[in-house]
Amino acid sequence: MQEYMPDMECQNDLMDPARAFAFQVAMGDRGDISEGTVLPPFFHQLYFWTPQPATALGRDGHPKVGPGLIPDLGLPRRMWAGGRLSFEKPLLAGVRAEKRSVLESAKTKDGRTGPLGFVVLRHEIWQNDQLCLTEWQDLVYREDPDPSAPRPEAPQARTDETDSRDVSFTSTFLFRYSALTFNGHRIHYDLDYARDVEGYDGLVVHGPLLAQQLMLMAEDLIGPLKEFRFRASSPLMHFETATLCRAGNTLWVRGPDGRQCMAAEAVVSG
Repeated sequence: MQEYMPDMECQNDLMDPARAFAFQVAMGDRGDISEGTVLPPFFHQLYFWTPQPATALGRDGHPKVGPGLIPDLGLPRRMWAGGRLSFEKPLLAGVRAEKRSVLESAKTKDGRTGPLGFVVLRHEIWQNDQLCLTEWQDLVYREDPDPSAPRPEAPQARTDETDSRDVSFTSTFLFRYSALTFNGHRIHYDLDYARDVEGYDGLVVHGPLLAQQLMLMAEDLIGPLKEFRFRASSPLMHFETATLCRAGNTLWVRGPDGRQCMAAEAVVSG
């Protein structure tokens, strides 16, 4: 196992209300965010862009790793495996904020399907000199898929939900979310790349987009969030309809074949 030393970077953003409003509309909502409005949980994903010239991008459309915050682990495929958030104060649209990011850990090890890289980033979002939220982002890096190898079996999702909502994700929706978050990862909008290079059956629904849907559902049904954890377990394709499920403070995403795509746990304020 090899470990890497941490680094740090800071970014500033005005938290443009138009961007959050556009995301609400893209999700099919009425859109009511304006300057001074409290942003819904996880909407900070729309901000703190890091534009890079084409020469600084990897084959997958992400900025090249190493040197910088994320070291080069020698593994080409990147996946957002999960994360954890701690909410302290609401973020306000139209108010400048600072994002402080640190590499909390990075290591490689041998897995059943080959070498794996595990990266944990910690982000703090500050506004008006106050810490508003802390986010831990878990990334996994791995080798290209072996076409002859059997696909790993996805876990089956629970069926004892008390609340559920069906959601679908068109290629247009995925493209718009990629644009609003400035996410260049080609698995979300380049079908040939997603299928022929990374071995998916279609365009991959963003893990953070699934987590976003679960957070909005949790806040709607349970109350204001204090903490939220989520873990991706199986990719969802753009042509599949998924079901958002809740039982108590546990939430999950179930694919059309019954597999679990994501599991989450919410802790509410109070």
